[in-house]
Amino acid sequence: MEALAWWLMLVGTARLSAVWFGFFDIWALRLAVFSTSEMTEVHGRTFGVWTLLTCTLCFMCALNLENGPLYLVTLLSFFYALGHFLTEYLIYHTMAITNLATVAFFAGTSIVWMILHWNRHRSQYPQQTRKQE
Repeated sequence: MEALAWWLMLVGTARLSAVWFGFFDIWALRLAVFSTSEMTEVHGRTFGVWTLLTCTLCFMCALNLENGPLYLVTLLSFFYALGHFLTEYLIYHTMAITNLATVAFFAGTSIVWMILHWNRHRSQYPQQTRKQE
C-alpha cells in the first residue's frame, strides 16, 4: 500500500471522531470546531453525515488509488471542506483560527499530496473517451 493510501486512511480515521461528535456529543463539536452557541443538534447531525461521507471517500480512495473518478471526487472533497471552513472563519466568524489551522493542515496536505500523486501517475488513470457517433 502506498504512503498516500496510508495518509488517506489516517485522515478518514480522524474524521470518524468528528462523526461521533456530530451525532452523540454536539456540545463537544461546538467547542472543538465551531465558535458559536447557535449550533443545534440538527446542525451536528448534518455535520456528522457530511463528515461520514468524506470519511468514506477517504477509505474508498485509499483502497482504490487507481480509480480516477473516485480519486477526483475525494480530492474535490478536500477542496470543498477547506473552502467551507475558510468561509466559516473569514466570513461568518464561527471558527477559531486554531481549529482552522488543524483543518488546513489535513486538507492542505491531502490536496498537495493527491495532486502530486496524480501528476506522477497520470498515465495509470484511464482516460475517459467519448464514442463518436
